[in-house]
Parts: sequence; structure tokens; C-alpha cells
Amino acid sequence: MQPKTFFRAAASFTGLALSLALIAAPTEAAKHEHGLEPAHQPVVERTDFVFDVPGSGNGELDKADERRLTAWFDALGLRYGDHVSFHGANGLAGVRDSVTDVVARYGLLTEGEAPITAGDPPAGSLRVVVSRSKASVPGCPSWGDRSQADLVGAQSSNYGCAMASNMAAMVADPQDLVQGRTTTTDLRTATGSRAIKTYQEKAPTGAGGLQVMSAGGN
Repeated sequence: MQPKTFFRAAASFTGLALSLALIAAPTEAAKHEHGLEPAHQPVVERTDFVFDVPGSGNGELDKADERRLTAWFDALGLRYGDHVSFHGANGLAGVRDSVTDVVARYGLLTEGEAPITAGDPPAGSLRVVVSRSKASVPGCPSWGDRSQADLVGAQSSNYGCAMASNMAAMVADPQDLVQGRTTTTDLRTATGSRAIKTYQEKAPTGAGGLQVMSAGGN
């Protein structure tokens, strides 16, 4: 075979292989969202921090362990939205009450049984678990769509990002996005109607009469 003939045949074979590959490759249709529910939703991630507190002879939290526990809370930056719970509290009611008093200094309440953590606390110890959650919206903002009509009436790729991102940033306790809260207790009712009650009981601004003023400053 002459060199020119060989190159011509190789080029023809390459073009034929490329054509077959393009024909064999399935055409993947673009996914379009046509509903009102945004595809972007807040995602909540939870991290559990553990601290094992040994029980003392008098059944209460030792002063040295109390200082260690306080230093641990300060290092974590314990704040509203964190959930403090216990594991292995059987027979350590005094230690649990002492830890509850320490947690109360941060304006928080302790809860019941802690979520499952790796391993068990040492014998005679109380495991303190601080659960911290974070809400975020993966993939936002999204500017994958071109700024033009799509002719199919679908959502843009960034649809719902602003609302979901604001909700994730503003919620005080991200776990409320997962479980929510009940409204059956008196505390929830009092909290929800506090602003309305304050508005209703506020005296009108003109109830005290008009202030008398003179040009002489008297």
C-alpha cells in the first residue's frame, strides 16, 4: 500500500469510528423541574461532642472536674441551639444534677438520653454529649442556566436558593428544620402570643396628652 493510500484509509476509519460512537451514545435529556417546590432545600448536619465525667465519692461533681467541664464548654463555645444530654447516668443522679447546674450558667437546659456515640463511658462515669447542628444549602447559588427563555416552563437552576439559604442562616436551632416543635404546651402558646399581647397592652402614644412648649424655652 502506498503511503498516501494508507493515510487516507486511516482517516476514513477514524471518521467511521467517531460516527458510530456518536450514534451509539444515548442522548440524555435535560432534567426540568416544573412544580412549585424548589429543588434546593436546607440540609442539616449534626456533630456530637463527648466528655466523660467521673463520679466522685460523695455522689456529686468534683470541683476539679467541674472546672474541666466548664473549660470544655468554653472551648466549644456552648450556645443556644446546642443540645446537652447524658449517657450512662444510672446511679449518678448527683453528678447529673451538678452538670445540669453548670449547663444552666450558659442559659441552656439538659435533655434526656443522648444519641448513640462510639463506645461506652468508663465504669462509674457520666458521658456528657453536646449535639450541634448546622444547616446549609448545597449547590447554592446555582447559575447553570442561561439567562433566556427555556420554552418548557421549568424552574431556573437557582430557583429557591435565596429562600432556602435565608432559612438555613436565620433558624436558631437547625434541628427544628428536621423535627419541628409541638404547639401543645402552655410555654409554646405563651411564647407565640407574647408579641401580640404586648402590642395590645401598649398604651397609645397620645394617651399622656400634648407637651407644652414655649418660644422662650420655659
